[in-house]
Amino acid sequence: MSRSTKEEALETRSRILDAAENIFHANGVTRTSLADVALAANVTRGAIYWHFKNKGDLFNAMCERVHLPMEAMIRKTADHSERDPLKLLRAAFLFAIREIVHNPHARKVFEVIFHKCELVDVDDPIWTRQHECFIGGMDNIERLLREACAMGQLPADLDTHLGAVSLHAMVDGLINNWLFSPQSFDLGGQVERFLDAGLDMMRNAASLRLPQAA
Repeated sequence: MSRSTKEEALETRSRILDAAENIFHANGVTRTSLADVALAANVTRGAIYWHFKNKGDLFNAMCERVHLPMEAMIRKTADHSERDPLKLLRAAFLFAIREIVHNPHARKVFEVIFHKCELVDVDDPIWTRQHECFIGGMDNIERLLREACAMGQLPADLDTHLGAVSLHAMVDGLINNWLFSPQSFDLGGQVERFLDAGLDMMRNAASLRLPQAA
């Protein structure tokens, strides 16, 4: 394939992804067909199948152009050389949320994922991808909480699984609520206070402690 042909193929692929992002955002993932995407991108369905196996593959490629919150968590917390686990955890959450607030392209993709994507079939590759991101992100949160306990940054008897569930629910809720109603609170301006409140909960909430042995 010549250089110009490769560039043309990349341009076509990018145009298809832009169209998919816009159509998924406007109509929802379930109600969008590949024919709809082809029409919006001004390409044939054959061109779409040249680049993507199916709608799930197209959806995945669209998501890979931005960092999903849990994928961002996985990537940002992959460095085991960091010896300040709470600092790393806080930075990962900040990165994910600031991407949503300040990157319009990323925000649109997140809006598709949170509000325009019906996950009803556990065999659907879109559902599978979302589930794997969720599990991977939760595992990383709990791992960092365990490391923080071992280093004395958090109480030794913290229930790290319950803590991970609580932190994830808080951050997921903040993102979901803000995307639904951005005018209801200033996520960008108050994100650090929200995250610090969540970490204070890990340090101080008696209800997050492991039950004492009889």
